[in-house]
Amino acid sequence: MGEKTQAGLKLAFQGEAEAFFRNTAYAERAAKDGYPQIAHMFRAIADAEAVHCRNALRLRGVVQDTETNLKAAFERELMAKNEKYPALIKDAEEEGERPAALIFSRARDVEEFHANIYKRALDHLMEERQTKYYVCSVCGYIGDGEAPDECPICQAAKEKFHEVA
Repeated sequence: MGEKTQAGLKLAFQGEAEAFFRNTAYAERAAKDGYPQIAHMFRAIADAEAVHCRNALRLRGVVQDTETNLKAAFERELMAKNEKYPALIKDAEEEGERPAALIFSRARDVEEFHANIYKRALDHLMEERQTKYYVCSVCGYIGDGEAPDECPICQAAKEKFHEVA
């Protein structure tokens, strides 16, 4: 694939992913504001944007076999924790943006837990280990097996966790 096309697919993915999450957030707000049909519309458009994302990933060759995907995901989490988020935290702190620095710090701290989940999955790939996952709606920490009484990253209560279906 040509370099410009590859770059275009990456850019398209990023834009479509942003649109997916933006429309998902808009749907949550519309539902909260008492507009269920508008929320439904935003969710439908978000779902369409997700199709665009998957198509771009497929054409870029990003999705491989499961073991390769787990290894890549593990490496990306460590890179985010060790390289990406420290730089973002530094910039936010230098600009006096404490709320952004806190969000970046929490995300950095959670990335190591995500990497550990990928590592355990790699270690148990052939076992098909069954577990439940619970995600903190405040910071993204994942409880493996059960939701903790309190999030170890942001101290959110157990009620802030939702089980991933």
